[in-house]
Amino acid sequence: MCGHGDRSNLSSTDVVHASGAADLTGRWLSTWMQSQQVPLWGVADLRDFATPADAHGHRFGAAIAFALPMNKSVMASIQSGPNQAYANLYASVNSRINTISGDLAAALQHRGIRAQALAASARTDTVKIRADFPHKTAATRAGIGWVGRNCQLITRPYGPWVRLGTVFTDYPLAEPGPALKRSFCGTCDKCVQACPARALQGATWFAGLDREALLDAQACDSWKKTHYVHYHNGHNCGICSAVCPHGLKSLETLPQSAG
Repeated sequence: MCGHGDRSNLSSTDVVHASGAADLTGRWLSTWMQSQQVPLWGVADLRDFATPADAHGHRFGAAIAFALPMNKSVMASIQSGPNQAYANLYASVNSRINTISGDLAAALQHRGIRAQALAASARTDTVKIRADFPHKTAATRAGIGWVGRNCQLITRPYGPWVRLGTVFTDYPLAEPGPALKRSFCGTCDKCVQACPARALQGATWFAGLDREALLDAQACDSWKKTHYVHYHNGHNCGICSAVCPHGLKSLETLPQSAG
């Protein structure tokens, strides 16, 4: 299920307390996402995946995945490399994602539902350059988008010009998916050609494909730390996202995102 939220003056607290304990459904979640101005979200079935465990060592069977669009002018400006505007945007959108994820997890926990937020862009394995769980996996299983040759989630309305959030849970708030399991990039390889680190391998993604088939994470990380260390200690680049035709198309078809 993918939602396209409308702007609303409701706060997360108002939405939670306006709902009965038995009314935590897709409608409740849709209203909650609208209150947070989240345009893309969905529920992922993760029973076949090793999700992070809660404080008692128990894993989760599902997740609520969502995407926030980035400011399009800023994204279009980094086709030759990151700049300070992008670094600021990256930090601010990640902060907003963490706030939304934390508030949603708290809203569910308030109703006695097990939930746990996954931090945005947090590396817990600095050797393999990985987080506790890939946001992209939850997002593809929720039907929000597919993974491009740039190893980024690509959405129909915004291309890869989004940042992702994930909240693990077990409660069936809405029907999961339908999961996206294949790429819609066709033969396009603009991101591969534009990568200055030559870190993109050019493979076509499908569900279950190892990240290594798409991306040499060490080469990507090394290039950023060598050339862009002044942007979040070398954690920012964005060229492969900036040149994506799906993102550039949004300049003509969608209103400007605030970021």
